[in-house]
Amino acid sequence: MEELKGKRVGFAMCGSFCTFASCFTALERLIELGCEPVPIMSFNAYETDTRFGNAAEHAARLERLCGKKVIHTIAEAEPLGPKNMMDIMLVANCTGNTLAKLAASITDTPVTMAVKSHLRGSKPVVLNIATNDALAGSAKNIFTLINYKNYYFVPLAQDDHIKKPFSLMSDFSLIPAALVSALGHRQLQPVVGTT
Repeated sequence: MEELKGKRVGFAMCGSFCTFASCFTALERLIELGCEPVPIMSFNAYETDTRFGNAAEHAARLERLCGKKVIHTIAEAEPLGPKNMMDIMLVANCTGNTLAKLAASITDTPVTMAVKSHLRGSKPVVLNIATNDALAGSAKNIFTLINYKNYYFVPLAQDDHIKKPFSLMSDFSLIPAALVSALGHRQLQPVVGTT
């Protein structure tokens, strides 16, 4: 995917901790493709230790892979747009919480501020969804953002329709293709599929 070579990609991680391993795999693939990632973490992603790992270790790994310090405060995220620091923004594991804030234009985390700052320049934002209530409370926010200019989605599907019937997960392997489409101002299709 030559289209991604040299592209500055905001790589934002939120508090969907069970998807961190997939996020790092996706990041490694983007680096292989020649992307220049700018690491961003929400407060929860940066500060919370969980059964999926230690927060400091996750942040250190992100910094090591990207070769840059993690942006983890609102003040650090605000200049991203005015300083033209990214070509495209990827919210690599967009939670229902972050979806709701973006749909309501709330900017009270480093990730939501980074998105708002990036959108100032009419540049594309790609959301890679990971939420257990996508077909419940978060549905309205997904469809609100689908209607907004410069928002694009990594195709998503139910990840366990028996045990988690309201849950949707984007296909992490489609992140590069979704970024290429969004850079061309197109939504990668189909948006919703089956697993």
